[in-house]
Amino acid sequence: MMSGTSVDAIDTALVDLRRDATDPSLLRARLLDVGEHPWPASVRADLLDVLPPASSDVATWTRLHVAVGERFAEVAVDVLSRHGPADLVVSHGQTVYHWVAGDGVPRGSLQIGDAARIAAVTRVPVLYDVRAADLARGGHGAPLAPILDVLLAGDEPTAVLNLGGIANLTLITEDGVLAGDLGPANALIDAAVREASDGAQDCDRDGRLAAAGTVDSAVLERLLADPYFSRGLPRSTGREYFDRDYVRRRVGEHGLDLADLVATLTEFSARTVADQIRGSGVRRVIGSGGGMDNPSLRGRIGEMIAPIALLDSDAVGVPPAAKEALLMAVIGYLSAHGLTPPDRLRGVTGSREPSILGSLTPPVPVTGLDADRVTPLRRLQVELP
Repeated sequence: MMSGTSVDAIDTALVDLRRDATDPSLLRARLLDVGEHPWPASVRADLLDVLPPASSDVATWTRLHVAVGERFAEVAVDVLSRHGPADLVVSHGQTVYHWVAGDGVPRGSLQIGDAARIAAVTRVPVLYDVRAADLARGGHGAPLAPILDVLLAGDEPTAVLNLGGIANLTLITEDGVLAGDLGPANALIDAAVREASDGAQDCDRDGRLAAAGTVDSAVLERLLADPYFSRGLPRSTGREYFDRDYVRRRVGEHGLDLADLVATLTEFSARTVADQIRGSGVRRVIGSGGGMDNPSLRGRIGEMIAPIALLDSDAVGVPPAAKEALLMAVIGYLSAHGLTPPDRLRGVTGSREPSILGSLTPPVPVTGLDADRVTPLRRLQVELP
């Protein structure tokens, strides 16, 4: 189960993961159910209201930790009651703060959502807090997507792109694997629309505002001059950096109307993605996330990276709505078997050493899973229902 930085829904995937009988390096993933479960409007509003630059108190965080855990628990019960049972539930929770120091050094990341409440109602062990072990070893704890991306893409030079609130990218080239958070993707666009509409709208639906507006080149260049974009990969960021006041901090009072602002922010997001892909040597880009449903954003990225093709994740056998939840399932499979991510990802987040990800509640071994800790995983094959 996964809820991303856009806080729009909890994505779920119920997956039967097994090693291939004749080739143990191949992991087979049979998708039994894929779903998208909206947040209750009040909980989503409360989460968005406490994200930076807003501040809140311990009581608010405690209340939200419980509310998020209870919603994840409701979703898990719903899925398992219709399609279960399961050996393990993996909950990413909801990121509310990703702490990267001013020098780019990662320090911490907080995902809320009481996992014990999920375990209590499902009677299934829950793996949670999946980023902490990587952070403790000097990594960014993000993005974790390369764990899935390299298994899906194999050895073909490929960029795997997710356009959520924050854009993240995995570059798989002949020289190795690089990954990191690129920039704001939807975060600034969503914030601008939400502020202008007093919360009545939360995104640029179908890219209509961007299509109607005009890019302000002066504002765009000042945004692109942010030192963040000169840092190499790996790097990470979040809404605490690209918050609703980010544009004012960078350019001051810009005087743009909403359509021109959204057009400029869309161009900004597209440039921060395309600049990392052009010249990387990849032959294709596999995209997922809500930004792929925005014709203006997707279209501009496609134009900027041409002739490299921008494809949906269906091209590697994964429905776009399932990709992030499938990532959580694969992490759960690895961790339950005491396995670290594939060797070719060593250091991809900047960590000193590979780590088994996540914590478990209740703290007892997960039973009912096949075990093979000897053969490294090289590929993942997804089977649709």
